[in-house]
Amino acid sequence: MPKEVCEITQVHEEAVIKVQQQMPDLSRVAKFLKALSDETRLKIAYALTVEDELCVCDVASIIGSSVATASHHLRYLKDNNLAKSYRKGKQMYYSLADEHVYQIVTIAYEHVKEGIVDDSNTN
Repeated sequence: MPKEVCEITQVHEEAVIKVQQQMPDLSRVAKFLKALSDETRLKIAYALTVEDELCVCDVASIIGSSVATASHHLRYLKDNNLAKSYRKGKQMYYSLADEHVYQIVTIAYEHVKEGIVDDSNTN
């Protein structure tokens, strides 16, 4: 299997400078993606793509956890601007923060699903 590195060192200065000049601060994006990198939180976000809003008890049942654990994960998603919440009587309901979060979760799932199909066809 060939090594996936350059065989010679040759920096393409124009490309490097162009990218460096256009590179924004991505720390908030990294924090956003880190919030979704936990499988349980990703399951919650995916559940909220299927059902527009869910109460904490619903989420706990979906992920097979205690209400306290579900609440902790939901609060983490909310603190990182992936979810929003409101109280209805004695229950707390959560939904995705906006359409962007919905798209990121569904596109990521579709991307992985396509990769699984592609991998099975090459073997």
